[in-house]
Amino acid sequence: MEVIQSFTIDHTKLKPGIYVSRQDKGFTTFDLRITEPNKEPAVAPAAMHSMEHLMATWFRNSPAKDDVVYVGPMGCLTGMYIVMTGDYSVQQMRELTIRCLEWIVTQKEVPATTPETCGNYLLHDLPMCKWESERYLDRLRNEFHCDYAKLLITLEDGKVFADA
Repeated sequence: MEVIQSFTIDHTKLKPGIYVSRQDKGFTTFDLRITEPNKEPAVAPAAMHSMEHLMATWFRNSPAKDDVVYVGPMGCLTGMYIVMTGDYSVQQMRELTIRCLEWIVTQKEVPATTPETCGNYLLHDLPMCKWESERYLDRLRNEFHCDYAKLLITLEDGKVFADA
């Protein structure tokens, strides 16, 4: 079985920032890494859920709204994926994300948090979401990272898999 690209990233060297996870079939998947994996706590599930609702709302109403395909959390809760059509650079995604986070920290409520609009409407934490957003905003402004450290992985058949 082939190793998927996201498992070729050296998570021991990964810093908070914005990375291009993959580009194919007319889509770009951006890795918005909020915390440093395995060194800092992951974002709490309720805060990440609120961040997902807020980021999805902002991006789907932003100047890039026609190109937004998906906004959602990573299973490890250290970041978000945003899938876009069109030709967006890491710098453009950084600018959009900064604007989104600036908006999030001003919000008084999380959209779509009723039983009718959310599959787990009780799992939200706006104050912690805003705290994580402020922290990530500071990182994007002051210590920006955007180049993945790659791993070389040897497959069962002895071939070496390395994402170019």
